[in-house]
This record gives sequence, C-alpha cells and structure tokens, in this order.
Amino acid sequence: MDPTPPLATIRPTPRLVATDIDGTLLGPDRTLSPYTARVLERISTRGTPVVLVTGRPIRWLQVVYEQLHAPLPAICANGAVVYDPAADEVLRADPLAPDLLAEVARRLRAAVPRVSLAVEVVDSRQMRHEAHFPLYWDADPTVIRAIETPEELHAAPAVKLLARAGEQDPDRFTSVVAEALAGLAEATHSSRSGLVEISASGVTKAAGLAWYCSRLGLSARDVLAFGDMPNDVPMLTWAGRAVAVGNAHHAVLAIADEVTAANTEDGVATYLDRVFSAS
Repeated sequence: MDPTPPLATIRPTPRLVATDIDGTLLGPDRTLSPYTARVLERISTRGTPVVLVTGRPIRWLQVVYEQLHAPLPAICANGAVVYDPAADEVLRADPLAPDLLAEVARRLRAAVPRVSLAVEVVDSRQMRHEAHFPLYWDADPTVIRAIETPEELHAAPAVKLLARAGEQDPDRFTSVVAEALAGLAEATHSSRSGLVEISASGVTKAAGLAWYCSRLGLSARDVLAFGDMPNDVPMLTWAGRAVAVGNAHHAVLAIADEVTAANTEDGVATYLDRVFSAS
C-alpha cells in the first residue's frame, strides 16, 4: 500500500478522529513527539473530536495526558470503559460479571495448565493478580495487589481479564485462548510479549467507539481511525476510513484502507496534517 496516498483519497474530512496509543501514537520509548501533540491539539481545538482508543487501563492514561496539551476523551480496556478526563468520570463500563469471570478462569485453567491471570477492576483504576502473574509495568501497591485465594479473582466485576503462560507466540496463544472461550468472551492481544486480553462478549474497541460516537450523533462513516495491533482490528473494520501505521501487525495491514508512516516517524500526525490542511 502507498504510505502517502493522494489527497483525493482522504476526503471528505472526517468528523471524528480515533487513534490507538501504544505503537501508533507513541514511539518505542512510550513518548509522544511534540509534533504529534501539536497536530492533535490543533484538530481538537478547531472542533473535530479526537478520541484515544486503547487497551490501557485508566490508571495508565496520566503519563499520556502529561504529554498532550489537554487531556482527550478515552475509550479504555479495549472498549470496556469510556472515560471523560475533564470530569474524571466513567461514562460507560461493560465488565465481565463475577460468575462469567469464574467460568472464563475455569476454562482457561483447563485449556492452559500454566496460565497466570489478573483482572482490571474498579473501572481499570486497580488491578488484582495471581501471585505468579508477572508484572512488567505496574508496581504501585496502592492500586496493584496479589490475591490470596483463587476465588478473589472473580470476587468483583472486571473490565478486563489478563492471561499469560510464560513465553508464548502472541498470535498462537491468543488463538488457543479464543478457542477455549468461544461464545463466552472476547480474546485479543496488543503486545508482542504473549499477553492475552479478555473482555466480555461483544466488548471491543469498535463497540466502545460506536457508543461514544452515537452520543455525538456520528456514525462509522464519519470516523477516521488509526491502529497497529490485533485489538485495533474491530475498530478499524468499523470506521469509515482505517489507517495502519507502517509498523503495524500483519492482521492490521491486511484490513486497513491505507498505510501511513511508522509510529517512529509520526505517521498519525503526518497523515492528519495532510487531511486537515487540505480541508
């Protein structure tokens, strides 16, 4: 695909911009370039909503907001949580219920004997994890806590269940989990570390974004969306125009309408600059 399509192919001007964060907006060091921050601010202040659509929990948004000129609305936990940062308010949450969590955990333990599990709770402001679940990023004991009994894992609704089983090929491991949970829950991944992310059935980035757009009187055809990993595929398939960054997973490249430059080259900002400069 041509990473710099002619302007005729990127009209009409979108009425809403939706973008993934990690691997799409942020560079490998998890920072946002000043150029990208300026472009997002300009589009937003001129009246086109910009929405972050991410697998991240709410508690991981602050480090991104600190790099933006103003916080942007966010659809978190792969669509399970819709968050208004201006009011610090959760507009919508669609968690896995405790009885569903219990059945999901049972099936996972049967299908993957070495599986380690964790849950995002309190609308993803806190995490509970099994003692052997590896913590690569979280370390704050005020919001992260190891459970003492297996039953604690499903003691409360969770907006996302996380599964690991040592070093795994992420695509293959996600397929194993998805097969075990078929008809019960959604399984996807957004990293290359073998972490599988599980949501309630029907909960995807597309579903969360569609709900948010309906509040604004917008439809899929009004949306320009950017992404890089399999958890972005539902959103990109739903949006009127889907753009993959150049570093995207093959599943994203296969369904994208267009491809822009990689996240390391400000691909999203470059594309948006062209779209909105031409409008």
